[in-house]
Amino acid sequence: MNALVKTDFKFEKQKDLYIGKVRDVYNIDNNFLVMVVSDRISAFDVVLPKGIPFKGQVLNQIAERFLDATSDIVPNWKIASPDPMVTIGHLCEPFKVEMVVRGYLSGHAWREYKQGKRTLCGVVLPEGMKENDKFPNPIITPTTKESIGHDEDISKEDIIKHGLVSKEDYEQLEKYTLALFQRGQELAKERGLILVDTKYEFGKKDGKIYLIDEIHTPDSSRYFYLEGYQERQNNSQAQRQLSKEFVREWLMENGFQGQEGQSVPEMTPEIINQISERYIELYENIIGEKFQRNQTNDLSKRIETNISKWLSFQK
Repeated sequence: MNALVKTDFKFEKQKDLYIGKVRDVYNIDNNFLVMVVSDRISAFDVVLPKGIPFKGQVLNQIAERFLDATSDIVPNWKIASPDPMVTIGHLCEPFKVEMVVRGYLSGHAWREYKQGKRTLCGVVLPEGMKENDKFPNPIITPTTKESIGHDEDISKEDIIKHGLVSKEDYEQLEKYTLALFQRGQELAKERGLILVDTKYEFGKKDGKIYLIDEIHTPDSSRYFYLEGYQERQNNSQAQRQLSKEFVREWLMENGFQGQEGQSVPEMTPEIINQISERYIELYENIIGEKFQRNQTNDLSKRIETNISKWLSFQK
């Protein structure tokens, strides 16, 4: 199976290329952004050495679906998706924070809580909670957005104090975040799932706030199965998850958490295939449709052709 791990296209009026952990983002004439969702996979802020077939298509098509399903809440950057692994949209100036929203005490929040911390990003957490318990109300625990290294937890007060986002804009981002999360939870419930936590990124263009990047994908969100959730909590059992957590767990079981001196375990063809199949399972559960494997002998050529064709119509 093919996996797309690198692109280096040259489009007409291309200004620059930003290569993220998973996405390659092309700036076209300071007007459009072309986002190619590669098959790279990252965990613990480290890009793993091998790509995962169909992962880019899964992430792009989930994000595309949810951008369309939330466009009545906040304008978003998407204009078109000319290829299963590509979204083209408005070039926005990103805010330097990521809006993380949590409905349940899971993941990073639980790891902090377990160590005795009762304040996360300036938000006071209730006493007496167990892992994966539901919060009385969703909480927003923002992080800084770092181009290199780990994003860091930060409070609303520090974001405003340090001028990362103005008070007026930040309070609007909070409103959008909670409304998007509520919609995401409603859509998840229809699929028999719980949207546990997620992150949103926003930017500005011509003074207007846009939702940018991806939304409600298993790379940026955690899902539980709704059926059996309460019974598992009552019995202190682990929840059945739909997220990238299974990749992190495999890495941790093999002695890797992104720390200095640690080596990524060998990614055998069997492991790569298992991860690919899990991503396809995630798609089918989250979207509720059979995944169409868009196979080709030359992924790179197909993507370049589809993008070029779309751009040629914008002249």
